[in-house]
Amino acid sequence: MSSILTNTSAMVALQTMKSINAGLNATQSEISTGKTVATARDNAAIWSISKVMEADVQGFKGISDSLALGSSTLAVARQAAETVTDLLTKVKGKIVAAQEANVDRGKIQTDISALRDQISSVVSAAQFNGLNLVDGSQSSVSVLASLDRSGSNVAVSSISVTAHDLSIGAYAAKGVLAGSDGASTNNDTAGFAIDSGGGTGLIVIDDSTDAFAAGDKVSLSIGGKTATYTVTEEDVASTTAADIVAIGLKQAVEGLGIEGLTIDYDSASPGELSFTNDGTNDLTVSAQFSNAGAGGLGALSSIDVSTQAGAQAALGNIESMLQTAISAAADFGSTQGRIDIQGEFVSKLTDSLKAGIGTLVDADMEEASARLQALQVQQQLSTQALSIANQQPQSLLSLFR
Repeated sequence: MSSILTNTSAMVALQTMKSINAGLNATQSEISTGKTVATARDNAAIWSISKVMEADVQGFKGISDSLALGSSTLAVARQAAETVTDLLTKVKGKIVAAQEANVDRGKIQTDISALRDQISSVVSAAQFNGLNLVDGSQSSVSVLASLDRSGSNVAVSSISVTAHDLSIGAYAAKGVLAGSDGASTNNDTAGFAIDSGGGTGLIVIDDSTDAFAAGDKVSLSIGGKTATYTVTEEDVASTTAADIVAIGLKQAVEGLGIEGLTIDYDSASPGELSFTNDGTNDLTVSAQFSNAGAGGLGALSSIDVSTQAGAQAALGNIESMLQTAISAAADFGSTQGRIDIQGEFVSKLTDSLKAGIGTLVDADMEEASARLQALQVQQQLSTQALSIANQQPQSLLSLFR
């Protein structure tokens, strides 16, 4: 049945054209934006996932900046610690030279003082963006390292960086080593050799003249190894602080595991540590006091090689300070390496996230191009079909002629 009121063919052709035009608009949108999912209307689930991942990518960019800043800060600190190590090595050379009797110890002491001032200069200058990890102003800092997501919960993790005190602060001598073998004039250092096969020596901790304060340290360097005891508030409050420090040093030295060395503590002789070397190697024992405000290398201020006893005590004490600087440089280097590895990982992870987002929302341009050409042909054909369908009522006029 033909009707002049209802043109079914035109209605079909029109719906087809609308469908083709909708597909054409979607394809043109993909081509112009480069995305198959540009808005939440396109695909709400995929769009929401991509936006969460994009937010994480931005977060990781901030973490990359933090890691770069942390690595630069550690590079400065490591370089300072390495430089201090080199300078302390030169100081050690001067101290070794001072062991000879026929030398001008006064001039050697002048050289040591100059090197000490240079160490202070290096430590003071070793800051990056105002943060100094070697002057004792910091105990530790944290470097933002990662963004950890578990569902909708997000947390950050950090790499802890331990600071090291390589400063030479205000040194205040205390005669807490009075009575020790090879004690210096101020009784704040002591040094002696104990021969193998039964050699002995004595270290005496004495606070009867100069009382300990919290943060004071006494270090013993034996056979290239160092043991340190730091005085606490509880120790200061005790009436037997010297005994506590002596026992603490005994335990610390025993923990070094030096072959053939035995340490006796007699409670009847408060503060006395008797050393016996039953090993096969000769050992040198050096004791050094450092006050709470002296800094990590504060003992460098008390080195005095103008006398034979002072030169011998300084030889052991410089080893302790060398180990402090070497340990700082090694620690900074290890942590910097970890931060650099984390930075490389975050960079690769960011690239992977970007690639994942692209897989979800980016348009396949080859497919879009082929689909566009096909839709354009279909649009032309649908236009022709609609034109033909609209002409059908005209043929009904011939029935009335």
